[in-house]
Amino acid sequence: MPILNQAIMHIHEILIFAGFLLFIITMLFIDIGIFNKEAKEVSFKNALYWTTGWVSLSLIFWGVIYFYGDHIHSINNITQLKEIIARYNHPIDVSSNDYEYLLGKYRQNLGLEYITGYLIEYALSIDNIFVILMIFYSFGLQKKYYHKVLFWGILGAIVMRFFFIFVSSALIQQFSWILYGFGILLVFTGVKMFIDRNKNEEINTGDHKIVILASKLFRVDKEYQGPNFFIRKGGKFYITSLFVILLVIEFTDVIFAVDSVPAIFSITQDPYIVYFSNIFAIIGLRSLFFLIQNIVEKFSYLKIGLSVLLVFIGLKMLIHDFYQISTMYSLIIVLSILSVSIVLSLIFPKSTISPDSFKN
Repeated sequence: MPILNQAIMHIHEILIFAGFLLFIITMLFIDIGIFNKEAKEVSFKNALYWTTGWVSLSLIFWGVIYFYGDHIHSINNITQLKEIIARYNHPIDVSSNDYEYLLGKYRQNLGLEYITGYLIEYALSIDNIFVILMIFYSFGLQKKYYHKVLFWGILGAIVMRFFFIFVSSALIQQFSWILYGFGILLVFTGVKMFIDRNKNEEINTGDHKIVILASKLFRVDKEYQGPNFFIRKGGKFYITSLFVILLVIEFTDVIFAVDSVPAIFSITQDPYIVYFSNIFAIIGLRSLFFLIQNIVEKFSYLKIGLSVLLVFIGLKMLIHDFYQISTMYSLIIVLSILSVSIVLSLIFPKSTISPDSFKN
């Protein structure tokens, strides 16, 4: 591909990406700046509205990707199209030289990759909700501050996922064997999740690594119970316990991303599709958290379903050079695994969790 065309393509990609980030950040600040200005407990009804809204927006974006996905990389001819398909290893037969036909196949596959990646990330996020809830209970965080911590946690995740995804993509382009490493990691994680599915995890807030590190680097005011992350006291700068909780949430998201991001790379190696699906799922996590925080433990078979899902994704990565599972079949398998685990959870529910469950 000529250097000039590559430069134009990169500029176009940057503009598309910047527009996406601007839209997402604007929506988030409309949320906290208009609809959730006051620190208050989020009701089930409000959470249902926001969850419906974010899921609907994610599905609308799916339609945009399906019909206009080729604009991400500014594809204008058959040569560029085939180069992009090869670069990101899309499972598309490029033997045809019919540009319109191949473009339609590319758009269709891109839409399937986006929605499959979104479903995987969203499903794994449900398990992450349990961990977040455990952190909030362990630190004794008041429910009226849940929304604020999750809001700023998501903004941090948007930045960290950007570096994680695009660095991973660049490494995959240079060293394809990294996909095998991701596959082994996912199989290991899936097996471990299955083995540990019935363990009651606890968080010792005093011994948590992030808490210890924050205490060494900053003055922490453990008595302050207000909405601020930072305060001045006696002319000195302090971080509050609320900010320490935010740091723990951010650290947890980094650990979570180690599993979830490689999982989406098994579906698509296009970093933009990985990032778009990832961010929409993360943003939806916040409202989903408030929607199912009191019933998350009733999904008793979810961990088994997620462990099977991770093992499947890991194996898909390990065999990709020998046998490629189409995006459509991947979507069907993902939906089947999640549907079976949810149905079994509804038939055989467990009791809900409570703050007392996490007292040390």
